[in-house]
Amino acid sequence: MCIRDRHIAIVGATGAVGLDMLKTLEKRNFPLGSLTPLASARSAGKTLPFRGQEILVQELTGDSFVGVDIALFSAGGAISKEFAPLAVNAGAVVVDNSSAFRMDDSVPLVVPEINTTDVATHKGIIANPNCSTIVTVMALYPLHQAFGVKRMFASTYQAVSGSGAMGIAELKRQVSEINDGREVTREVYPHQIAFNVLPHVDVFLENGYTKEEMKMVHESRKIMGLPGFQASVTCVRVPVYRAHSISVSAEFEKPVSVEHAREAIAAAPGIDLNDDIASNGYPLPLKLAGQDNCQVGRIRKDCAMENGLSFWVAGDQLLKGAALNTVQIAEEVARL
Repeated sequence: MCIRDRHIAIVGATGAVGLDMLKTLEKRNFPLGSLTPLASARSAGKTLPFRGQEILVQELTGDSFVGVDIALFSAGGAISKEFAPLAVNAGAVVVDNSSAFRMDDSVPLVVPEINTTDVATHKGIIANPNCSTIVTVMALYPLHQAFGVKRMFASTYQAVSGSGAMGIAELKRQVSEINDGREVTREVYPHQIAFNVLPHVDVFLENGYTKEEMKMVHESRKIMGLPGFQASVTCVRVPVYRAHSISVSAEFEKPVSVEHAREAIAAAPGIDLNDDIASNGYPLPLKLAGQDNCQVGRIRKDCAMENGLSFWVAGDQLLKGAALNTVQIAEEVARL
């Protein structure tokens, strides 16, 4: 089959990530022959702009994948578990943005800049990692290649758009309520998010960590191919609309240097060095919203660990953390 004959379906096309998938396919001039946006019955019948045309959104059903070559899923784990096997049975390769298959040993978990060769091992489904995991390993992996990472301590600063459109609406509404002197209302988060930070992303587990925090541990091991990698993570929701940031302190096997670390980051694909403290230069979520590449800065020797480095990394979690990474995986599938 000619690569330009690829038929692409997007499950969850009207959601925030689905819309960014559409924009990313167009921006990167993805070689497709036809496109089928899929969504719930409520969204079916809407149209979405793509390459100068309006594409009709169709209702997701068990028969939606006939003739589809690659199906991009971003509609939640329950939908993926139900419909991804149907897509595979129909002959499609699924790239799934949910957590449904990430830790399945038979499913590759891929960040193309790190483990793109794993794409070729797929058995019908390829998983897209957690957004915070992707942003973190984009900076950590080049340093691992240089020094050999042993363990990591990290705190995330996660934007409300990570909770979807409802998270954005909650922050906007609460800011307005506070400015108008009205009572603050809550629908999404357990506490007020406006002018506040919440050390709580996803549900708490028996070990005291949240599910999001443990995702970062397990997924980082799988992506980097390091089963012995250790990490302790605290995930924090912050009143920022878009782009996640992560503060990382990591210990390495080999002696480290800031100069060598900067060289490793500067040479790595998909991530830019922004580390000029003399001019107050460092990654800012405000500047990275809508940008494909992640940025890393504040690189310094960790004063509490031998062979340790501390750094700050940020990236748009809806793009590199979701839509862009998914499309990059699809590009690799199309090359097989």
